[in-house]
Amino acid sequence: MTRSEASAAETVPAHTGVDRRDLLRFYAGGLATLGLASLPPSSPATAQTITSGSIPSATWDKTFPLSRNVDHRKVTFRNRYGITLAGDLYLPKGRSGGRLAALAVSGPFGAVKEQSSGLYAQTMAERGFVALAFDPSFTGESGGEPRNVASADINTEDFSAAVDFLGLQSFVDRGRIGVIGICGFSGMALTAATSDSRIKAIATASMYDMSRSISRSYKDSYTLEQRHKVVDYLSQQRWVDAETGAYALGFHEVPFDDKGNILTGDRVLPETLPANPNPVLAAFFDYYRTPRGFHPRSINSASAWTATTPMSFFSFPMYANIEMIAPRPILLIAGENAHSRYYSEDVMKVASEPKELLIIAGADHVDLYDRRNLIPFDRLQAFFTRNLA
Repeated sequence: MTRSEASAAETVPAHTGVDRRDLLRFYAGGLATLGLASLPPSSPATAQTITSGSIPSATWDKTFPLSRNVDHRKVTFRNRYGITLAGDLYLPKGRSGGRLAALAVSGPFGAVKEQSSGLYAQTMAERGFVALAFDPSFTGESGGEPRNVASADINTEDFSAAVDFLGLQSFVDRGRIGVIGICGFSGMALTAATSDSRIKAIATASMYDMSRSISRSYKDSYTLEQRHKVVDYLSQQRWVDAETGAYALGFHEVPFDDKGNILTGDRVLPETLPANPNPVLAAFFDYYRTPRGFHPRSINSASAWTATTPMSFFSFPMYANIEMIAPRPILLIAGENAHSRYYSEDVMKVASEPKELLIIAGADHVDLYDRRNLIPFDRLQAFFTRNLA
């Protein structure tokens, strides 16, 4: 039995069905009736230097507590487009001399390093890895103008820039660098590995393929007519932005109402949940809009992407050359009840060996953002220890 066959044998029955279009209608409906929240928007980074040393707990700005078993540093580095990226570097405390294996971590889509990616990075540092959680270009404390833009190309490049940074550190073995992509940045992590052989192992958690999701909708449910309508809407929005000299906000996954009309809005998540909310909306809300995971720099917590962000994802599919990753290994982690589970399962079908699919019993999509009792850190540690040996 191959490793992938063994992993597939662990797979549990199919996930429950959730209509993504209904979810997006909830977003739009909440925005239409509730308006914008009075929350601080994300702002560009201004620091251009590396700050070394631990950050006092009084200034800790993460959604998870600082571990006593790591050293933490704020860092900045540039990608090949000249954009300055901001990151949190986590190092095992009490490490001895020698070079360590390292991990670059980012995601979810619309989140910041102070949320899920930071938790993953800190926990992997507790387990002996150098780990860097970073804000993608145009978001959080990273640079890039205009703000709140996502790019299939540039955000993929951000992972390779993180590898650049890690490999230049005296305490990192540049031959032992892996990546972890969470949610929508899983696709970017896989795509980066197709063209960057320095990435020796790839893990994803609650994977979303943003090109597929944005250009074809949930479970490829857009009709061809709807896809044309979305492209026309985005194209006309460019005229509006060009005439006003500003970039309007909008939904990155464009929804339709029951009459086939495009819905627009200025916030990813509403201020309050509607009555009888879609369970997927409720799960996202419970993370991003409550003290559990709220962060003022997070697009999902406080704002929205630019309305024309989807254009890039119509033009550039993720991991189109996935066969180029082999013989480097892939670990795909998804919740049993995640509405996004099919993305990981579909990658499992097309990726070459070695590959593993790990389904987490009882978990939904958002559980793998921060539920320590469900995130399989033991399996992540074993995967990277084995493959970055």
